[in-house]
Amino acid sequence: MTDYGHSLTFGAFITPVASPPQRPVELAVAAEHASLELVGFQDHPYQPKLQDTWTLMSYVAARTQNLRVVGDVLSLPLRPPATPARAAASLDRLSGGRVEIGLGAGAFLDGVVAMGEPRLGRGESVDALEEAITVLRGLWNTHEQGGFRFEGRFYRVTGAHRGPAPAHPVPIHVGAYGPRMLRLTGRVADGWLPSLSYLPEGLDSLAGMSQQIDDAAAAAGRNPAAITRLLNVGGRFTTNGGAAFDGPPAHWAEQIAEIALTTGISGFLLMADDPAQIEIFGQEVAPRARELLDAARSR
Repeated sequence: MTDYGHSLTFGAFITPVASPPQRPVELAVAAEHASLELVGFQDHPYQPKLQDTWTLMSYVAARTQNLRVVGDVLSLPLRPPATPARAAASLDRLSGGRVEIGLGAGAFLDGVVAMGEPRLGRGESVDALEEAITVLRGLWNTHEQGGFRFEGRFYRVTGAHRGPAPAHPVPIHVGAYGPRMLRLTGRVADGWLPSLSYLPEGLDSLAGMSQQIDDAAAAAGRNPAAITRLLNVGGRFTTNGGAAFDGPPAHWAEQIAEIALTTGISGFLLMADDPAQIEIFGQEVAPRARELLDAARSR
């Protein structure tokens, strides 16, 4: 059993459709009204049917009061790290500390290449992502004197002025699935942010993959509990059922409490573009899951 004692976080994973343009914004507002805490948007700049994720995050942050926003996950090959470092810090300051970053190595390479970026191998993509995390944190670290310098294989920063500093320590989550990415998450990331639909064995993958993160964290001298684990989940709310995320809200809550206790996942983002489902998730599933988890922990 792996329970890190983290409080549960609930959010929505919303498709950033370009038409109608206000649709994802309206869903984000609905998520806040449903008492959800976080909203994530996928990032595929090569898809003209989708809006630019960073622009959308900024607009949503301005339209909401308490909702946190995260790129879920940002396509690193199309967002060289020095630029999102400034953007994230600025939006975090403007929103009162409501920005989180999710990073991906770039899964759809044909789209990346079509936008003019080079095609990196898998190992190269992992190394580039680790360099990017160093650049992000270096530019945010205004406590260090002098300009920030970094000489990597994929990214170079030659004395850039540091800052502005974010309003709060912006967590960097990694969308990791393979062993190298999981080890990277354990070594240097603040969080893990996969999607259930991409896990090779569904929910059965979580414990083993989480353990790989733990092992890498321990080898790097880090406390595994310091790494937050979030999960994008999709399913159906039905009267009957009993499969994974298929059934009444009470069944969903039971599953979530069990997953938190056995795998350490503490954040759940509902993959849905339906305000009614978002309402059920925030008003029925979330409070019941918290009650169940608190009861289990108090035994």
